[in-house]
Amino acid sequence: MSIWEALAVLAAGIGAGTINTIVGSGTLITFPVLLAIGLPPVTANVSNTLGLVPGSLSGAFGYRKELQGQRARILRLGAVSLVGGLAGAVLLLTLPSDSFDTIVPVLIGLALVLVVLQPRLAAALRRRQEAAGGTGPHPDGGPTLLTGMLFSSAYGGYFGAAQGVLYIGLMGLLLREELQRINAVKNVLAALVNGVAAVVFLFVADFDWTAVLLIAVGSTLGGQIGAKVGRRLPPTALRAVIVTVGVIAIAQLLLR
Repeated sequence: MSIWEALAVLAAGIGAGTINTIVGSGTLITFPVLLAIGLPPVTANVSNTLGLVPGSLSGAFGYRKELQGQRARILRLGAVSLVGGLAGAVLLLTLPSDSFDTIVPVLIGLALVLVVLQPRLAAALRRRQEAAGGTGPHPDGGPTLLTGMLFSSAYGGYFGAAQGVLYIGLMGLLLREELQRINAVKNVLAALVNGVAAVVFLFVADFDWTAVLLIAVGSTLGGQIGAKVGRRLPPTALRAVIVTVGVIAIAQLLLR
């Protein structure tokens, strides 16, 4: 790897760490760069996953204030996310690389619809549950959210682009919670999924240590930048950023 290639990977890591903390989809920055410097697709994907783990932890730390009071929720959703992330990592090592090419843009598109319509959908769901004799949404989303997070985490362990958009779309609809606090939980869950996938890849997959270290350094810096920027965004602005990134993700996945 030349010095210019190394700088490009480092810069991509900073960008990915920043956007992952605010929204997700940082893989759409780093993955093409790794391909451009000559890494095979699977090696690039594995190296990217390993390198983004410190960035996910950095972003979660930056959102520590918004995590207060959510320990039980994180433990429950985190357990499901670990199982899903492990399944996704195994799928990456066993399935053809084009297995999810068709379904991934559809998943991201549905998640974006949920993000845009989340206030109205959540209010309508809450009114319907209360009219039926309930008290509103389940505090942890119930079985519906757990199932959705399981499959989203499996996708995250497999590839991970726009994984955060899926998480925010699901939790925003099924939890009665502020968007910034949901984003904080998203960062923790993404760290768990990337972490468990990284453990699997360390023992059974090929990766490039130089690329891993450069992305790790860059994404750690980016995680702190993303936390400072993301925590200042009002809900409407944050939704706008999520939708913009999600649309770009869909376009890139369809055109690649």
